[in-house]
Amino acid sequence: NNHVVRRAETVEVILEDKRSYKAKIVGTDPSTDLALLKIEAENLPFLSFGNSDELLVGEWVLAVGNPFNLTSTVTAGIISAKGRDIKIIKGASALESFIQTDAAVNPGNSGGPTFDVNGRVIGMNTMGRPGSGIGFAIPSSTIQRVVEDLKQGRAVQRGYLGGQIESLSDENAKALGLPNANGALVTGVIAGSPAEKAGIKRGDVILKINGQVVKDNRELARKIAALDIG
Repeated sequence: NNHVVRRAETVEVILEDKRSYKAKIVGTDPSTDLALLKIEAENLPFLSFGNSDELLVGEWVLAVGNPFNLTSTVTAGIISAKGRDIKIIKGASALESFIQTDAAVNPGNSGGPTFDVNGRVIGMNTMGRPGSGIGFAIPSSTIQRVVEDLKQGRAVQRGYLGGQIESLSDENAKALGLPNANGALVTGVIAGSPAEKAGIKRGDVILKINGQVVKDNRELARKIAALDIG
């Protein structure tokens, strides 16, 4: 996690067998609380990513980490919710879409993997609320996209729409003849932006992106940011 290394002068990675390596911070992305480290080691075991976009609420997961400096602790739970925006990442560019679980996640779990039942990494533990039974993880789909940019040594690339949007109120939905308040209301369009070129106009309501329902303006922003440029 970026919040673990952001003030570090040096970073050390200690493996399960107690081998220790000095790590290089290849890059960080504060907007998603991710950091990429590199160590000079050979023949390390590795894990495969699963598809976090296909996860269902109620699926079993395992969370691994070092809570309270207790090495390699494993806890189990289920996915309680997806797409959680809990406003813990600071800054206007923050992009939160956490997987919420009830697997115990405590201080020290940060950066540890969240597994599905097949042993694939579907998220990264980022925070928990001690005593609450609630933990949050960054989805693997976000991790893979950000890491690829960091590996290439470039700024993290994100899709951009170019409009002002806000959540749709129930009153606005009724006035527009919509069945519910799902969607994002376009309140302005920036000249020359992709939104303008696509024909999006002030007063439009965006209901879906690539067939996926948009619940509100923050979900719209996350889905746009997740798209490849172009």
